[in-house]
Amino acid sequence: MSGFDARWLALREPFDRAAREASALRLDWPALAARLRSGRDADAALQVVDLGCGTGASLRALAPRLGGRQHWRLLDHDPALLAALPQVLSTWAVAQGCRVVEGDGLAIEGEHLQLTVAWQRADLADLAGVTALDGAQLVTASALLDLVSATWLGELIARCRAAGAAVGWALSVDDRLQWQPADGADALVHAHFRAHQRRDKGFGPALGGGAVAEAARLLQRAGYRVATAPSDWQVDGERSPSDLAMLREMVDGMAAAALEQAPEAALAVQAWRQRRQAQRAATRLQVGHTDLLAWL
Repeated sequence: MSGFDARWLALREPFDRAAREASALRLDWPALAARLRSGRDADAALQVVDLGCGTGASLRALAPRLGGRQHWRLLDHDPALLAALPQVLSTWAVAQGCRVVEGDGLAIEGEHLQLTVAWQRADLADLAGVTALDGAQLVTASALLDLVSATWLGELIARCRAAGAAVGWALSVDDRLQWQPADGADALVHAHFRAHQRRDKGFGPALGGGAVAEAARLLQRAGYRVATAPSDWQVDGERSPSDLAMLREMVDGMAAAALEQAPEAALAVQAWRQRRQAQRAATRLQVGHTDLLAWL
């Protein structure tokens, strides 16, 4: 579940998209775009950097809300995900009624949207080497904050502040999990799962469910104005095969993390896993996430 292979990204994308649509009702992206463009050349492209871009989900979610001319720089450490970007973004753009021109990157042209897109491999754990942050007006990320440490996050915010960039960080877990129907072992599994989320994911001890609160504190201390909105996954086993597949992945992933965190609880965790998998078709799961928007 903490991996970001293309299969997992594709499975989670419809749930991410619905969650981001819900949060967008409370986070005014068009107003942010107008604020960032104020006082600049009307023909200048909005400069956006996306950290941990995966297959470009943040671009697909945000570019239409930002509108106008935009230049996106997409960064990820995984060459396989970067290699998938041209096809995924081209398919999305054509579905939006846009024209796509491939060159060194992509140019996407539509009636209300003009994008240029470039991507590169980057080791995000070493922020000092991420030169793309220089000159950014907006720094985005999705499902990243809960993986990083407070030290790393503080360094990122300092870099964003130095650039004068706004930030839009989506889909950070916030420790809320609710199953319907409930199971007597939910609390046990959740406790071990949350502890596992705070282990080092390559950025130092992870913030896990405390990421958004820490980000808001650090941003406000740096002079940012901060807005947040819930962006929860809603998974319903009665609704679709995609929901059933997501529930299977969530149960297996949570059980695996709990077992790794607390091997001594193996009997209870495995029994929970079996019960949860057996009743997937009658299960609903709400996974709490929070989206954050901040500007100077």
